[in-house]
Amino acid sequence: MGLSEDRRGDSANESSAGPGYVRTRPKRSLQWITAMLLLALPAAFLLYGGQFLASGDNSRAAEGIAGPGPGGAPTVSPEPVPGNRAAAAAIDVPEYEPAEPIPEVVGQTVVSLTFDDGFAGQYRAADIVSEAGLDGTFYINSGNLDKPGYLTLKQAKEMALDGHEIGGHTLSHADVRELSADEAARQICVDRQNLVEWGFSVTNFAFPFASRNQQVENSAGDCGYNSARSLGDIRTRFSCEECPAAESLRPAKPYRLQAPEEVESNWTLADMQEAVTSAEPGGGWVILTFHGLCPYECTKIGVEEDTFTQFADWLAERDAGGTTVTRTVQEVIGGPNREPVIWSSPEPAASSVNGVRNPGLEQRGSSGTALCWMEGGFGLNEAVFSMGEGRNGSSGMRVVVEGYVDGDAKLVQQQDLGECAPPVVPGERYSLRAWYRADARTQFSVYYRDEIGLWHYWTAGPFLPASDDFTQAEWTTPPVPDDAAALSFGLALLGNGELTTDDYALYDSEGAPPLEGPAR
Repeated sequence: MGLSEDRRGDSANESSAGPGYVRTRPKRSLQWITAMLLLALPAAFLLYGGQFLASGDNSRAAEGIAGPGPGGAPTVSPEPVPGNRAAAAAIDVPEYEPAEPIPEVVGQTVVSLTFDDGFAGQYRAADIVSEAGLDGTFYINSGNLDKPGYLTLKQAKEMALDGHEIGGHTLSHADVRELSADEAARQICVDRQNLVEWGFSVTNFAFPFASRNQQVENSAGDCGYNSARSLGDIRTRFSCEECPAAESLRPAKPYRLQAPEEVESNWTLADMQEAVTSAEPGGGWVILTFHGLCPYECTKIGVEEDTFTQFADWLAERDAGGTTVTRTVQEVIGGPNREPVIWSSPEPAASSVNGVRNPGLEQRGSSGTALCWMEGGFGLNEAVFSMGEGRNGSSGMRVVVEGYVDGDAKLVQQQDLGECAPPVVPGERYSLRAWYRADARTQFSVYYRDEIGLWHYWTAGPFLPASDDFTQAEWTTPPVPDDAAALSFGLALLGNGELTTDDYALYDSEGAPPLEGPAR
């Protein structure tokens, strides 16, 4: 998935229980009702406030940003209304009190209904589970809340008020096994830190794509989690015929919880029931994983709402009998409620030091592309990227655009949490530099990462003319936004043609070294 944005000015087109335990549903507090009233205020402002604050430059609309992080997961962040996010974060939800694991009862089967990714349809799924008198565990990517197609923070708070558990799933659904140790830890820790700061008691984690190794399993523990769920290690008719029928209620590897493959659209009601009944002769823990709910998300990993409702009602009948019960992961695992861990990120480079990693594009990643760089663009155009001859015979990156209608194509620094994107100091101005050769106009396009790890389109530099020979481009940014922690930038091709770039640089404008001759 590439970068997308809109532009300004000339580029405007662009917690545990035995079987006899009775749970009561939490009541919504007066404070929660007050918070709901607060949520209405920003909406009213959006309707009427613009009449009073309209200015000469109102060309910029809500934007979708940034492409895949190092694990290939999008970190797109349409801007939530600040008042909505703040009011939702202020809603109090029940706090998990440290508890012992669920008591083991001979012959008892415990089912956990878990949901990954925080898709919007899971709000309805939570209602279905609640209507059956049960609770579920929802593993959420904090970076996706409030995005189109995903839960809002307010909805997640309402689900927690109804007794559902909120768990972590990395900031941006990154494949943590493919990241460096530090970047994987950041994805896991920052996600938990965000959710805890927003008021959730987050004690359990699930690996995106069930992709894990010992390193990231350790990271889940280091970040304060009590468990981490995998997939594909429990027998179903679809896979793993030699696997056990259930996980133990005292898992040998709590950071590699065994679960069946995810429930997909080809699972029938009978398949879901069989995943439970197959475990009942010996008992144990059956952790079922859902993603989308159709008609909200009718994909390969979506299940029909009617089928899921029938399954939840079937589980509720079994739960009433006490031999097979449904509990959240938090209720089964128990454990402490630890403080969030803040995983360090690199400090900004000294003013005379180039902050760009792999500035000459010489280092290659496992896929053959330039290490710490990503392809991006938006709009209606066809872009092809390839390695080409750079300045002075070195490696450069070539992009060719055809069928241009609007938008751009560009190479920018990987939009991550610290491995590649250059860290910056809020309020400072930065000198952006790159050598380019192009037969169409280009300009610097700049993004920034905020304090909770989300990427935003920021600004663009002036247009630069075509050039037959490699020419150095330089542009000094406005003061970096107050909530910015890092930048990502590149030269964008803004029409049909070809652009080759090389030797990028970023310096604090105060103390930056002189240019290598004339620059545009």
